[in-house]
Amino acid sequence: MRTIDTDVLVIGAGMAGLTAAARSLDRGRSVVVVEKADAVGGSARYAGYAWTAPTRAVMDEVNPDGDPALRHAVVDRFPEALAWIRALGVQCGEPVPVLRYGIGHQFDTNQYIDECRRRITAAAQLFTGTETVRLLTERDAVTGAQLRRPDGTELEIRCAAVVLATGGFQADAELVAENIHPQAPAMQLRSNPASTGDGLRLATGVGAATGTPNSGFYGHLVPAQVPFRDPADFVALSLYYSEHALLFNLDNRRFTDETLGDHLTAMRLLEQPEARGLLVADERVYRDRVLGSYVEGAVAVDKFDLTRRREGRCGIAETLDDFAYLPEEWGYDGAAIAEQIRSVNAAGDAVAPTRTYDAQPLDRGPYYLIETCPALTFPFHGIRIDAAARVLSAAGDPIDGLYAAGSDIGGLYDNAYAGGIAPALVFGLAAADTAADRPVAA
Repeated sequence: MRTIDTDVLVIGAGMAGLTAAARSLDRGRSVVVVEKADAVGGSARYAGYAWTAPTRAVMDEVNPDGDPALRHAVVDRFPEALAWIRALGVQCGEPVPVLRYGIGHQFDTNQYIDECRRRITAAAQLFTGTETVRLLTERDAVTGAQLRRPDGTELEIRCAAVVLATGGFQADAELVAENIHPQAPAMQLRSNPASTGDGLRLATGVGAATGTPNSGFYGHLVPAQVPFRDPADFVALSLYYSEHALLFNLDNRRFTDETLGDHLTAMRLLEQPEARGLLVADERVYRDRVLGSYVEGAVAVDKFDLTRRREGRCGIAETLDDFAYLPEEWGYDGAAIAEQIRSVNAAGDAVAPTRTYDAQPLDRGPYYLIETCPALTFPFHGIRIDAAARVLSAAGDPIDGLYAAGSDIGGLYDNAYAGGIAPALVFGLAAADTAADRPVAA
């Protein structure tokens, strides 16, 4: 078996892995990068903003059950991550609001990925289409990994540090059912299909701890029965405006505070019968929210029109009385939903479940109806790390030589969310910087 000696082995070449690899080179370390897919980039190819909570206090408010050390590290080190993007020559926009509580910066993630890849291929070794079979250990320390190339030949990488950045386990039905919800495998995948839990399995195979059970996932509501045609649909079909609409389950009842965020509503809908519901917007919401940009600088898409053109379940009711003509095969009682809407409009601030951030009535016809379901981007369950990106054992101690970043990590978010690209950058940089303090390989 051929053996390669290096300082740092990065497993996974998405946002977190490429960041860790490029930063390690910047710190003077030798690097090998291995990626299971045939191309680098992962789900980061589909993103466009780096954002998170602007202060520790805001992060604590929106993510109270996340690990304090991790959530504070994201906030504290986000400015450094932005500076790193710009140092690579990638344009990073001015701050803009994201959701009601975040601050984000638009940047060209594809340019960033390509610049990292350019630096890696110029100064390091990059293996694509390559599987990581197992981690190598000596005296409780991780010392490398065994790889399998596309032609079946195997390589052994010996190193001082291994960084796990394989992107989560959203594409593995068994892990999704076990760690998110029994109905979760039926969700459409709103990310790359190569993230099947390799990092999680490699880490637990050497004694790593994992995050809080039932901590949820990041995703969005999308039109039911409308398959994604290409990655552009991940954004185009996401029904972000649900924060200002009303959502009803198959029992014709609201079941959550929609105004807290579409990403949170997606988690709650997964728990409902058949994980589907009817999303209702009136003329005001359609005009101001459906036709508007979700984030400043983003292209506005008429998601109702797109759903209609894709032959999804959708329709327009001129008045609430017209809800009675909802197709029976959809499974909802339109008249009962119309009565619920009247009750919500009459109750105002006293409505239950409450509507914390938008209690305006939906009383302006026509009404725009879309049947919706949740789509999965990545899970919140994963490998436990500390703020330095060191993987922790079940006893809570760092596993010597092992680091993790990106969607492989767990503990940061618990049924809450404040950005995915920001922690990928922050902990990718942290893994590289912490590993750079280790002795170089002989």
